[in-house]
Amino acid sequence: MKLYMTPGSCSTGIHILLEELDLPFEAYLVDLLAGDQNRPDYLALNPKGTIPTLVRDDGSALTEFQAIAWWLARTYPQAKLLPDDADGEARVLEAMAYAVGTIHMQGFTRIFTTDQYTPNEAEREAVKQRGLDIVAKGYGILDGLLRGQEYVAGRFSIADAALFYVEFWGDKLKLELPDNCRAHYQRMLARPAVQRVLREEGYRV
Repeated sequence: MKLYMTPGSCSTGIHILLEELDLPFEAYLVDLLAGDQNRPDYLALNPKGTIPTLVRDDGSALTEFQAIAWWLARTYPQAKLLPDDADGEARVLEAMAYAVGTIHMQGFTRIFTTDQYTPNEAEREAVKQRGLDIVAKGYGILDGLLRGQEYVAGRFSIADAALFYVEFWGDKLKLELPDNCRAHYQRMLARPAVQRVLREEGYRV
């Protein structure tokens, strides 16, 4: 398989899942700042121009974090990256969708790509602050989900890979992580697969 990724981005979560599953794959770096996501060859794989993209063994491309994570969990069930029951699976998907769809896409995008939200420079500080508020609220909700357990579903699941990358961003920005999120983040950092991924992506463990 081929993973099209950007180090330190949301694709880091998929990279972690591939390492947890011990699957062989080729990594292709997409330089977002240089506009690689808009190159014709990349758009032929992923017309949305987003990351991550996973090209599977049959040559078909799968996009969107949640879809790739779910496909990996269902394709390799022996790793138990999803709970066995429908309610447990739904809760994992719920947490993952919130981390990606709200904390990342509504919160961190306002922080990282503030200028895309308004052409008026005078409004950008307010846009960034709105992003920070969304992230802080999101961390509070995740903190409640993690109360009394090590991982979202009790054991490591695909949701934890999504939580990790939004916690990782918060840590790099020196944002305050609530106690349960901080404990989860530290627990994730201790996993051998996560340590390998961070080293491979150029971060000190």
